[in-house]
Amino acid sequence: MKKYSVIVFDLGNVLIPFDYTPFIKKLNGIQDGLGDKFARKYKKNYHFHREYESGKLSTDEFLGIMLKWTDNKMTGVQFSNSFSRIFSVNKKVVNLLPELKKRYKLVILSNTNPIHQKRGWGNYGFLKYFDKQILSHEAGSVKPERKIYRAVEEYTRQPASKHFYIDDIAAYVQAAKRMGWGGVQFTSYENLKEELEKRKIL
Repeated sequence: MKKYSVIVFDLGNVLIPFDYTPFIKKLNGIQDGLGDKFARKYKKNYHFHREYESGKLSTDEFLGIMLKWTDNKMTGVQFSNSFSRIFSVNKKVVNLLPELKKRYKLVILSNTNPIHQKRGWGNYGFLKYFDKQILSHEAGSVKPERKIYRAVEEYTRQPASKHFYIDDIAAYVQAAKRMGWGGVQFTSYENLKEELEKRKIL
């Protein structure tokens, strides 16, 4: 009898690496130094990012703040499009999904926001392999809060010990383990494959 029945994947930097550099360059191209100024402001006021991810800020409220930080040099649509052109697909990791799907329920657990979902990663083909997406802005909670892990369990109706979690952020994996899940920090495809094979998940 297999130990796990649910494999839970983070999105960012596991399935979809992201890089804000093109967005910052885009702003710098609009006005010299605008992107660098925006990046500093965003980092210093990161709580707005977290509030948007957790659904505490609406998209209109978030955009209102962001457009001020870009000195209103962009429209909301222009900002949203550029802000979302930061993702690529980790094809090696994605190629594991069809095999895992044969034996496990697959769930996404991600801190993300409506703009990135709608204009960035939301139409990627690999999403078809997942039975469910538990997204922070819909769950009203962000990792590493217990509530968002509980949302996964409420969907799967499986004991905590039947869940195995993969995330690039160690603290989020540790939070899952405190819930009674198994888990591993993602550092590379090669390491992930080795860890899954070691546990006889693959």
